[in-house]
Amino acid sequence: MYKNNKILPAVSLLCFTLPAHAESFLEDSQASLKAQNFYLNRDFREGLGISKREEWAQGFVLDFRSGYTPGIVGFGVDALGMLGLKLDSSAGRSGTGLLPVGNDGRAPDEYSKFGFTAKARLSKTELKIGTQLLKYPTIASSSGRILPQTFQGGVISSKELDSLTFTYAQIDRTTKRDYSHSEAMSLVNKNGRFRGTPAADDFRMSGVDYVLDPHVSLSYQYGELDEIYGQHYFSLLGSTPLGAGKLALDARYFISDDKGQAVAGQVDNRTLNVLLSYSQAGHTVGIAYQGLSGSTAMPYLIGTDAYLTNYMMAADFMETGERSWQLRYAYDLAALGIPGLTFSTRYNNGAHANPANFAGEGREWERDTDLGYTVQSGPLKNVNVLWRNAALRSNYQRDIDENRLIVTYTLPLL
Repeated sequence: MYKNNKILPAVSLLCFTLPAHAESFLEDSQASLKAQNFYLNRDFREGLGISKREEWAQGFVLDFRSGYTPGIVGFGVDALGMLGLKLDSSAGRSGTGLLPVGNDGRAPDEYSKFGFTAKARLSKTELKIGTQLLKYPTIASSSGRILPQTFQGGVISSKELDSLTFTYAQIDRTTKRDYSHSEAMSLVNKNGRFRGTPAADDFRMSGVDYVLDPHVSLSYQYGELDEIYGQHYFSLLGSTPLGAGKLALDARYFISDDKGQAVAGQVDNRTLNVLLSYSQAGHTVGIAYQGLSGSTAMPYLIGTDAYLTNYMMAADFMETGERSWQLRYAYDLAALGIPGLTFSTRYNNGAHANPANFAGEGREWERDTDLGYTVQSGPLKNVNVLWRNAALRSNYQRDIDENRLIVTYTLPLL
């Protein structure tokens, strides 16, 4: 059931410093129109079922963000208007996530969604209630199609203390990227990882981020989907000069357990994810390790992207007990005098997986490649063209070859 009586708890322990002035509601307003043309082709190389999913669509996102009214407490409003248009699809090829899918398997000619957010600011503390675009380790809106996933609820963030950011969120609904309507939340149950996918209309998240110095930061976050699972997140980000380049560390650790009535069944997982990379003269090379332990896979919300470096385009490498290694390379060709042109590739190899629908050791590998260019001048300045390719091979799920061609342009309006 959709609960509409939830409010954020009072925050009484924060020490506020009143601002000397507040910006104007209109002077600080921003608005933009993002247009994205998206073609996706997913070819299933083997197995039963549909052999290909292929669609072409156009998306528009109008994003308005006001400033704040003058006064000790400033008030404002944000708004999102989104429209998706079908350019090519059919009942036999739908289901790419670009467009909704009707009962007959066909995509509609168009779909739209709207969202409004009321906001208030006191000193360095901000409260937003309404439609949310979230980017947190335990709950993150997916933006990998023409329209982003949104959430309904409230978020409060405070930066009253130097180097510290406190965040609390209470979310009760989500609208997936290819949906027009909101619904309760559930967890991903790929390959039968959990007992089921019961829905809940209560996700609570709290966290703190600490910037130790410009090169080192620490984070902790806790997210809980009511009566289903709770998840702790710890991270360490660091970088240091090394020779002519920079060495960077990205370490993440998740602890997940079932909560309350555990209506999705047992949840028992520990996931370690570490990425070490080195950058110099436009080149970046990296190696990552991801290891899962415990009796289940790692849970995350349906429609979202898992906050792991080994989360790939076609597979998430998050089955029970799975361990995976990744090699990655990226190059910014501005170093060769071609600004705007970028290339990156990742190779992920997973083994020791124990999917519920497969007897024996699960193994898989995936290679993802991106080639992008942003026009630097002329009438098409700032238009970005991106080609993405993925190849997945697995002994327990269908092999996939996938291509995406994405053209994006964002027009500032204010």
